Amino acid sequence: MNDVPHADRIVQLAAELEEELVAIRRQIHANPELGWMEQETTTLLFDRLTAAGLSPRRTSGSGLVCDIGPDPRERGRRRIALRGDIDALPVPETTGLPFRSRHKGVSHACGHDVHATAVLGAGLVLARLEAEGQLPVGVRLILQPAEEVQPSGAKELLDQGVLDGVEQIYALHCAPKIPCGKIGSRIGPITAASDNVTVTVRSSGGHTSRPHLTGDVVYALGHIITQLPAVLDRRLDPRSGANLTWGAVNAGRAPNTIPSVGTVTGTLRSLDVETWERAGKLVDDVVADLLAPLGVEVELKHQRGMPPVVNDEQCVRLLDGATREVLGSDAVVLTEQSLGGEDFAWYLSRVPGAMVRLGTRTPDAPAYDLHQGDLVVDERAIGIGARVLARTAQRAGHEPRVATPSRLGSRGGAPVLSGRGHAR
Repeated sequence: MNDVPHADRIVQLAAELEEELVAIRRQIHANPELGWMEQETTTLLFDRLTAAGLSPRRTSGSGLVCDIGPDPRERGRRRIALRGDIDALPVPETTGLPFRSRHKGVSHACGHDVHATAVLGAGLVLARLEAEGQLPVGVRLILQPAEEVQPSGAKELLDQGVLDGVEQIYALHCAPKIPCGKIGSRIGPITAASDNVTVTVRSSGGHTSRPHLTGDVVYALGHIITQLPAVLDRRLDPRSGANLTWGAVNAGRAPNTIPSVGTVTGTLRSLDVETWERAGKLVDDVVADLLAPLGVEVELKHQRGMPPVVNDEQCVRLLDGATREVLGSDAVVLTEQSLGGEDFAWYLSRVPGAMVRLGTRTPDAPAYDLHQGDLVVDERAIGIGARVLARTAQRAGHEPRVATPSRLGSRGGAPVLSGRGHAR
């Protein structure tokens, strides 16, 4: 096989789709839907794949799966998966774009509209290659709902057998700090573990002139807010990047009344799985110890989120090579590990794979960030993502098999790292 013409063919086919893909992305962007509610988005993607002669099938609730090529077992071929998420965030859009969100308080502030459209584009390209006899591997498109909520869509789809017969899986995530045309890549952990932590404190309440007659809920919350992160900083290895940050606190209304209940909620993040495992019990113990002297009742809800995304070295090198073939020799840049969470990690607890960062920053444009209502992406990134994913899938059929992860953690099948991973 001559690989260069095949790479050129992918570039050609993706270019033919680019205008349509941008239009589809804008339609998804203008009609954002929260997790498990992505009916319109699912229908749009379902109809386009059906029009291409494919046979997508809906997953329970929302989202879809679509296989390209016959069952690999019929031809002795392997199968890899490409995943894109489709849900939006409860974040008001402030971009002022002509195709801005039509749904008040909801927007694609994390770029999932771009992810979904890039996977769609890759699928359409791969369907053409399959018809031309140029696809040596079966491909499963996973257009997943509910990445932004917990428990997440990935875990639900895994329970439905979405990875049955799949050998490897790949994904892209928008990166507004990386220039459009570049792909940010990293071997090992690329995101962090992420949990939700809520502490509820109760007492009988009372007058602020007589705090000694009741448990002071507000004071107790202040103690948790300041002391719990500080204790974790001293009890957990600082190299793990463990971080507890509060996002909301609620207690009382009147200046002269000690309320009877108050809550504080936030996120606990860690750069490695071993610390993620240990932090769960540690938070429980520290909260109880901190509040024991204060005469209040405490309820702790520690919702386990997801482990870090741990990229397989062989899969990263395959994806990097595919990127250079369709974008150029300087298209791959080293990216840092993020403290953000990503439920793609659950797929990687079952099969090897890789997620890379898709550059979406237009040169000389303002700096944007994810999960902000003003996020604007360079739409050329859609076609770029489609080319990278399509070439990665095509190349996967000619690469040696990748070993399935074997070291699993005790909480939810998360991979346990022997170290911090390493950068390319």
